[in-house]
Amino acid sequence: MLTIGLTGPSGAGKGVMASLFAEFGVPSIDTDQVYHDLLIPPSACLGELAGRFGSGILHPDGTLDRKALANLVFAEGHEKDLADLNAITHRYILKQVRILLAGYESKGVPAVLVDAPQLFESGFDAECGFILSVLAPFEVRLARIMARDGLDENRARSRLAASHDDEFFRERSDAVILNGGDLPALENDVRRLLALWGVLS
Repeated sequence: MLTIGLTGPSGAGKGVMASLFAEFGVPSIDTDQVYHDLLIPPSACLGELAGRFGSGILHPDGTLDRKALANLVFAEGHEKDLADLNAITHRYILKQVRILLAGYESKGVPAVLVDAPQLFESGFDAECGFILSVLAPFEVRLARIMARDGLDENRARSRLAASHDDEFFRERSDAVILNGGDLPALENDVRRLLALWGVLS
């Protein structure tokens, strides 16, 4: 089974790409959704996070207080906290992704897309047969995340400024698709790649 790693900066349109791959019969695993599901109590991942960062990152009902955790790990001078958060969460996410991939393989699925914003940071790129990055012009990404996440322009710009530049993704990927919003063009790009990678005849 072919594992395709899908990544790219925020607002580039990874979700759209995943839906296009699905049209060609390639299912996807959304690592953001995997992480969300892993945090539903009772949760070993949540327990380890609370053990590392304290019970202050939990709501009274035992669920994760995302804002409290973010305020802690993204504070200036807290790089070690952020590194520890990533180390813990990546371990649990990748374990679950591997379980899901094994399930698809047992069903004879020829290819699966793993949608992973932190593909390189987690080290999972080493387990992918091919790596695809989706990119988009800065202003297009800015408008998308403002609309998607309800951010004002300043907060959206600061979030995008913190992400890797396009060259980071180009250097590490087997293929790059530019997503300017033209769906027929994107569909052709996906069809071409799947044929190139032997998934479509």
